[in-house]
Amino acid sequence: MTSSKRPGADAIMSKGWFKANQWLLLRRISQLSILALFVAGPWAGIWLVKGNLNASLTLNILPLTDPYVLIQTLLTRHWPEMTAITGALVVLVFYLLVGGRMYCSWVCPVNMVTDAAHWLRERLGIKGGAQLSRNTRYWILGMTLVLAAMTGTVAWEMVNPVSMLHRGLIFGMGLAWTIILAVFILDLLVSKRAWCGHLCPVGAFYNLLGHVTPLRISAVAREQCNDCADCYAICPEPQIIPATLKGADKGIGPVIMSANCTNCGRCIDICAKDVFVFDLRFHHKTSSLQNEPLPHKTEVLS
Repeated sequence: MTSSKRPGADAIMSKGWFKANQWLLLRRISQLSILALFVAGPWAGIWLVKGNLNASLTLNILPLTDPYVLIQTLLTRHWPEMTAITGALVVLVFYLLVGGRMYCSWVCPVNMVTDAAHWLRERLGIKGGAQLSRNTRYWILGMTLVLAAMTGTVAWEMVNPVSMLHRGLIFGMGLAWTIILAVFILDLLVSKRAWCGHLCPVGAFYNLLGHVTPLRISAVAREQCNDCADCYAICPEPQIIPATLKGADKGIGPVIMSANCTNCGRCIDICAKDVFVFDLRFHHKTSSLQNEPLPHKTEVLS
């Protein structure tokens, strides 16, 4: 039975507002804290972190480098410094453990922009829009790598909304406002969750890291599901839910194995029945069918 209430209303009634939004709040704290660490230097002279999301140095000790940017750099036939390679390995290992798409939901500042667009889209009741393939992001990812190899420059990073917003907040927005506004309007008026879910090559790259991630979300209490569909409505990648939630009779385990999962925790927040929890992939039986979507509630999987 599908509820006519706004997604999360039942969870707020049963768990209270804070618990029904706890992972969302933690994500915002994470995103804003990371931004604060970067801007503290240029704005207040407190240099805990130097650099930006592409490459940084924390406490003058720990180098961190975006592996996607490093690959683009290598394709330009320029050999980076060893600290950049070390930083990329640190980041790579971290996201292999916690989930590549966790970058999208817990670190990326553009996520706050696209979430705001999605929130406003729902409040305004905007339906439909352009139908974009989720594989488009992989084609764009490939093109950014080809572009780096052909031009000898990390050309994509000049217009990458993630890089532009982060640099803009530190050094001044300039043209970045235009790019970020375009992303907001795209998600608001053109297509639901268009940028993060269908087009962003950064998300596509980090998605590739999520196939072996031990940290997962699991529908451990899926027998308690009352088909309210709130998790489908709130999930940025709703196509990953049906197989796990409704696949028990097909031998599919409760752990969401799809690398598309952003580990944002919103399904945990939004569920009044506490069906979902953070878990490890090894704790529950899985099946080779795990990543195959089942025909269930397809109307919300666009």
